[in-house]
Amino acid sequence: MAQAQVQRMSRLMVKTLRDDPADAETLSHKLLVRAGYVRRNAAGIWSWLPLGMKVLENVSRVVREEMDAIGAQEVLLPALLPKEPYEATGRWNEYGAELFRLQDRKGGDYLLGPTHEEIFTQLVKDQCTSYKDLPVILYQIQTKYRDEARPRSGILRGREFQMKDSYSFDTTDEGLAESYALHREAYIKIFDRLGLRHKIVSAVSGAMGGSASEEFLAPAAAGEDTFVYCPNCDYAANTEAVTFTQQSEDPAAHGPVEELDTPDTPTIETLAAHLDVPASHTLKNLLVKVDGEIVAVGVPGDREVDLGKLEDHLAPATVELVTAEDFEGRDDLVRGYVGPQGLDKVRYLADPRVSPGTAWITGANKPGKHARNVVAGRDFEVDQYLDVVVVEEGDPCPNCGSDLKIDRAIEIGHIFQLGRKYADAFQLDVLGQNGKPVRVTMGSYGIGVSRAVAALAEQHADEQGLCWPREIAPADVHVVAAGKALQTELALDVSEKLKAAGLRVLVDDRAGVSPGVKFTDAELIGVPKILVAGRRSGEGVVELKDRRTGEREELTVDEAIARLSA
Repeated sequence: MAQAQVQRMSRLMVKTLRDDPADAETLSHKLLVRAGYVRRNAAGIWSWLPLGMKVLENVSRVVREEMDAIGAQEVLLPALLPKEPYEATGRWNEYGAELFRLQDRKGGDYLLGPTHEEIFTQLVKDQCTSYKDLPVILYQIQTKYRDEARPRSGILRGREFQMKDSYSFDTTDEGLAESYALHREAYIKIFDRLGLRHKIVSAVSGAMGGSASEEFLAPAAAGEDTFVYCPNCDYAANTEAVTFTQQSEDPAAHGPVEELDTPDTPTIETLAAHLDVPASHTLKNLLVKVDGEIVAVGVPGDREVDLGKLEDHLAPATVELVTAEDFEGRDDLVRGYVGPQGLDKVRYLADPRVSPGTAWITGANKPGKHARNVVAGRDFEVDQYLDVVVVEEGDPCPNCGSDLKIDRAIEIGHIFQLGRKYADAFQLDVLGQNGKPVRVTMGSYGIGVSRAVAALAEQHADEQGLCWPREIAPADVHVVAAGKALQTELALDVSEKLKAAGLRVLVDDRAGVSPGVKFTDAELIGVPKILVAGRRSGEGVVELKDRRTGEREELTVDEAIARLSA
C-alpha cells in the first residue's frame, strides 16, 4: 500500500466540474475530467493531474508487485527507437499509419515505440549467451505511442498511453508454456487486486505474431472489443477468434446445377426476394484484393464477411475491397453475379459453413443469371477454409454447441506465445548444454496501465461520481470539514491521527466553500470512505459514510479511527 500521508485540498491542484465535457461520450471520460484526474491537451493526448497520478501510480505498484513475485526483472528501455530493428521484423511497414515515424536532423529514421519486442530481443542477445542465463523475464512500465486514426473515449483510446510490457525468454517450448502460465496467473492476481471484473478469452495474435494468445477483457458498455461467451460451459473468445466446426454433407442428396433467369438481382436481398427463398440459402461471394490479387471469399448469404478476421488470417498481406475499375478487362468476373463454379483464375476462400456437400444458390457468372444446386466439393473447390463471418449471438459454441452470447468489453491485457519469430529475425541463440546453438523462444505480455484506470472508472461509478476500490484509490479516507472553524480544526486533527494509523487521507479544508459543494466533490472524487466533521464536532462525533453503499453511521473520533484502520 502507498505511504500514509495527509493531502489538504486547500493546497491541492484540483478543479472539479459540475457539467460533463462537451466531447465526452463514455462514463470514464466524463468522470475523470469532471473529478480533476486528467485534462486533455490534444486529441488522444492527456495530462495526469495530482489525483490522477496517485491512481495511476497505485495501478503501476500493483502490477510491479505481482510481476516481481513471478521473478520478473524491471528495466526501462527508450521510447525513441531506431528504424532498423523494426525493418528486420517487417513491422516498420506492417504497422502502417499507426506508427509514429520521425527523422533526426541528419535524416536518420526513428519511431516512437508502440511495443518493444525487437528491442528486448536485441537486449537479451547482447546480455545472454548461454542456456545458464535463461529463462529470464524482463518488463517495463513505460509510455507507448500509436497514431490512432480516431482517438476517443478519453484515456481509453489515446495516442500516448502507459503500458506494462514484459517478455519471457526460454530455450524450450515447455519453458515458454511455463512462462506463459506464470504471466496468466499473475494477471489474474493483478486484476483481482485492482477490483476489475474481467474475462479471459481466446484471441488472435495479429501484428504481434506467434501462436497461442489470450485477452483479458473488462466488461463495460464503453468497450470497443466484442467477445462471445457460452452460458453453459467455460468457452469465451474475442469475436475475431471464434471458430466454427465444419460438418460435411452428402453431395448426392442434391440435384444437378440449374441455371435461373434472375434479371436485376445483383444483391443477396434482391435475389432472395426474386426467388422467394431465405438469404441463408444463397452464397455470397465477396471479391477483395490481397496484395493486389483478386480473391473471392464465400459465405452464406445471410452473413457478413468480417474484414478484420480476414486481414488477420492473411497478414501481413494487405486486404482491400475491389472497385468498379477492377472488373474492367475481366470477362470471368460479372459484377453482382459471381459464382465459385468456373472461377479458374481466381483463388477461392470460404467460411467453414460452406462445407463440402452443401448446396447453394449463387451467381452463374453471366449477367442476370444465377444457379441453383451449386454444391461445394462437386461443382467447385475451396482453396482454403477460413473463419471469416461476423459472429452473431446464437451461433453455436465450438465446445458444447449451445447458443453463444455477445458482450462488450475493454481490453486490459493480452498475452502471447510468440515462439521464435523475433528470435529468428535477430538470430537470438544461446549455447545449449551440448555446446551447440539453441534458438530462443519468446513470450510477450501487455497490460494497459492507463487504460486500466479508465476501465476501473467504467466499472466503479454511479450517478454521483467515481467509487474507487481501496487498493487504487487516491486516498483511503476523504475527510470533509463541513464549514466552521471548529469543524475544520477537528477534521485536520482527525486526519493527522488517521495518518499516524497508517492511512492515506484527503482532507477538504477549503475555506469559503459550502458544505454542499464539498459533499458533492467527495462523491465525485470517489475515495472509498468519507468522514464528515459536521454538526456534532463539538462533541467529538463524526459521521462515517461508505462511498459505494451509501451507509452512514455516527462514531466518536476514536471509534472512527479504529474502524478505518482495522
